[in-house]
Amino acid sequence: MMKKTLGKYRIALKQWLILPLLLTFHFSLLTSCVDVTEHEDTPEGNFEALWRIIDEHYCFFDYKQQVYGLDWDAVYNIYKVRAKGPMNDYQLFEVLTDMLSELKDGHVNLYTSFDNGRYWHWHEDYPSNFSDTLQRRYLGTDYHIASVAQYKILDDNIGYLYVGSFANEIGESSLDEIIKHFAFCNGLIVDIRGNGGGQLTAAERLAARFCHEKTLTGYLQHKTGKGHNDFSDKEAEYLEPSSRFRWQKPTVVLTNREVYSAANDFVKLMKCFPEVKTVGDQTGGGAGLPFTSSLPNGWTVRFSACPSYDRNGQQIEFGIAPDYPVGQTDEDFAQGRDTLIEFARKLLAEWK
Repeated sequence: MMKKTLGKYRIALKQWLILPLLLTFHFSLLTSCVDVTEHEDTPEGNFEALWRIIDEHYCFFDYKQQVYGLDWDAVYNIYKVRAKGPMNDYQLFEVLTDMLSELKDGHVNLYTSFDNGRYWHWHEDYPSNFSDTLQRRYLGTDYHIASVAQYKILDDNIGYLYVGSFANEIGESSLDEIIKHFAFCNGLIVDIRGNGGGQLTAAERLAARFCHEKTLTGYLQHKTGKGHNDFSDKEAEYLEPSSRFRWQKPTVVLTNREVYSAANDFVKLMKCFPEVKTVGDQTGGGAGLPFTSSLPNGWTVRFSACPSYDRNGQQIEFGIAPDYPVGQTDEDFAQGRDTLIEFARKLLAEWK
């Protein structure tokens, strides 16, 4: 039933892959069909139900065991002790959230009426390499706005496009206007630093403007059983070029650790194109399509259920490395210079 359900909701998930930073939304679009043994509405019962849901349906156990030694059975033994005895909802929430944090996954959340359990260390433990103060110096006051995009032509005839979120799509007509605006530029900087994700369709629509032939971009698997290794074969995913105006000149994509989920997928797509280079920090990751289920007390848990891979079949759950690792320097900041933007401008100027 899990495979059938995931297939049924795959399109909805791609259209509405919610970023970890947007924590207020309706779960009616992602109803669950996870079969879980009935448990009592007690601290122990809710703990058992949550551990079992994740054990049977989470998709990155083997990968995370290899990367940092995750042992889900050992996690059970540790947190089962903490979930025993009388406790209020806030204490139970703390125990369950701490247990979920062992997965190190920004797509794993516990939702209650009083708080949202989340894991944000994928970006909190790293420098942002982005300053909106510096960005305002580059954008000035005469930049253009189209949905989630801000854009202008810099003084060296390099186009600058900032997309800080994929929560909303940029319309096709707006994308036409953006590309026409940059038509005579020598190159383009697409800055997605701080983009925590949103709709996969929004990321794909933008990436299609840089695609010039049907391109293999990655693979997707579905969970087929309750075992940690029960997956379908990898299903190839392709991106079709847009039928409207497309950008065909050199492009640099700026990234940092806050690039996550659908934005991480955007980087995966863009790295498939020969005229695109990435500059900045490794992205934050988030390569699992999310699914939801409920606990006996009515709390909702969201978790990664379908793993996706890059075109080489490699995991991107913990991010994608840039072609050019570049960080913001204190010296440049003091001089009002964005190190990553300046590196990109120099790279585009020297592009052969």
